[in-house]
Amino acid sequence: MGNKELTFEEAMDKLESIITKLEEGDVPLEEALSFYQKGMELSAFCHEKLSQAEGQLAKLMTDDGEKEFVIDEEE
Repeated sequence: MGNKELTFEEAMDKLESIITKLEEGDVPLEEALSFYQKGMELSAFCHEKLSQAEGQLAKLMTDDGEKEFVIDEEE
């Protein structure tokens, strides 16, 4: 899919667009499946970017002598 050159914000915009199209319900089945697959890829990409950002933030805070920073994520 080439997500590597996307920013987090661009990926989120694309994901929101796909969700909107799927919610409208006027999409042929094959196209809906394609949108769904792309949406899952974008979702995984965004989750990975957030995990990386959390790791960097946690490292910065511990490097500065702060206590461990953990985001409790509900799945």
